[in-house]
Amino acid sequence: MALKRHVGLFGAVAYGVGIILGAGIYALIGPAAGLAGNSVWISFIIGALISSFTGLSYAELSAMFPKAAAEYVYVKRAFKNELLAFLTGWLIIFTGTVSASTVALGFASYFKALFDHPIIFTALILIVLLSFLNFCGIEESSRVNILFTAVEIAGLLLIIFLGVSRFGEVNYFETPSVPGIFAAAALMFFAYLGFEDIVNIAEETKNPEKTLPRALILSVAITAVFYVLVALSVVSLAGWKELAASSAPLAYAASTVMGANAFSVMSYIALFATANTVLVISIVGSRMIYGMAKDGALPPILSKVHFKTRAPWIAILCIMIFSMFFVLFGDIKLVASITSLGVFITFALVNLSLIWLRYKKPELKRPFKVPINIGNFPITAFLGLISCALMVTQFDLNAVLFGTFVLGLGVLIHVIYKKK
Repeated sequence: MALKRHVGLFGAVAYGVGIILGAGIYALIGPAAGLAGNSVWISFIIGALISSFTGLSYAELSAMFPKAAAEYVYVKRAFKNELLAFLTGWLIIFTGTVSASTVALGFASYFKALFDHPIIFTALILIVLLSFLNFCGIEESSRVNILFTAVEIAGLLLIIFLGVSRFGEVNYFETPSVPGIFAAAALMFFAYLGFEDIVNIAEETKNPEKTLPRALILSVAITAVFYVLVALSVVSLAGWKELAASSAPLAYAASTVMGANAFSVMSYIALFATANTVLVISIVGSRMIYGMAKDGALPPILSKVHFKTRAPWIAILCIMIFSMFFVLFGDIKLVASITSLGVFITFALVNLSLIWLRYKKPELKRPFKVPINIGNFPITAFLGLISCALMVTQFDLNAVLFGTFVLGLGVLIHVIYKKK
């Protein structure tokens, strides 16, 4: 039984914007301001450019292969190597599961601040409820995602609205150091993560060859505009040193105008932002498992689709159980860094897949083709590959060792399954 095609361009863009805006902007703007000062808006622009390199590669590949388990499919079609393709999908599943756990704990922290409820219990309940929503079907999930995304955008619009009246009152090029702008840009790259997850709902998207590339590009562009305007607003409302010292920088910036009520207002909005991120991660993670099982890389039972909701219910159950397991760790900073490491390795493989396919399969139909090419060579994919490779070098030894363990575990699972 096939998945149900319900998502149009608006819904796909809402998924992209919803997961990109997510929880990142609420926490990262403070540390970024500490590095870049009032010039933090420039860092957001640089981060958007770096993201767009890989985003364009996803756009071309998603138009060529509009399938669930997208990254797994791209690598397999490019290199004809089942192990490398499996490890790519394995990284996506692992990083998605841990990301859901991490963001669920973030939701629970805000919830505790508002209602004094146990963090672990709240995070577990959130994952169960959102997994059930995922099981109810892509149409229902899409509606909730659009609603939550609207609330997230409303929160950022509030910050922009409060800051507009003070635009021009500070020097927007003031910075502790020029290298700090680029250091903040590296940090801001994380705030754009999520655009790549759009491609994993390909089999539930109407006219995916055209819809997915447009959704990818629009998602990054829309969030970049929001981020730049928010960055200009917060440094207009509060000094960058105070923002860097605050654990809730957006709430602090809003409090300069709204007073003490700002913390509660922004905390409620953060609940929607974090919940939305967990929902979308649950959706794309379960579709990765479904797509790999459908292709034979995982047990066929994982590709079962519920007869009524047309959702991959066993894959959803697996994501839910593993996410709940990592929540029990309570503090998983090391595993969260592994998430980022896995993302950059995946991005590097996606960019490399596009370059490889340009030469090995030039005859393939490309409904969308990335701009700026020298012959068949895609310049943007090369820049994406180089930037991701540089990012991988920024992690400490513990993260690299743990990442190696995760990859080794993936190899073991693949070998055991293939033998059976």
